[in-house]
Amino acid sequence: MKSKKNIVLIAHDDLKDEMIDWAKKNLKSLKSHNLFGTGTTGKILANELKLKIKRFKTGPLGGDQQTGAKIAEGKIDCMIFFWDPLSPHPHDVDVKALLRLAVVYDIAVATNRASADFLLSSPLMKKAYKQVPMKLISK
Repeated sequence: MKSKKNIVLIAHDDLKDEMIDWAKKNLKSLKSHNLFGTGTTGKILANELKLKIKRFKTGPLGGDQQTGAKIAEGKIDCMIFFWDPLSPHPHDVDVKALLRLAVVYDIAVATNRASADFLLSSPLMKKAYKQVPMKLISK
């Protein structure tokens, strides 16, 4: 991955306000990267913070799968996903598949505010970085 990262921003409904607040506090850093987002999250962040965000569909309508496809294509470097594990979601299987792809393709993932702060403030965010995708073993 290059020094300018491709970052996807996702937030479950109950955490969208948390994502907006976090993004406001990290606006300068976020502006130095290419941003992507799933439907509603991307729309809200673009409108509220005047950010340029390439938007996918909303998560339950295919946005999680579109994000996963971009990860598999090597077009996403980091995922900041404010995930609500305590609420049921009709697309839980898609969320699990998305997280699986993030691990398999060795992209940086933050699933809450603390991990997002650590990820975005890492010195590696400003440098090129060689990812090492998992070696898949067929049985």
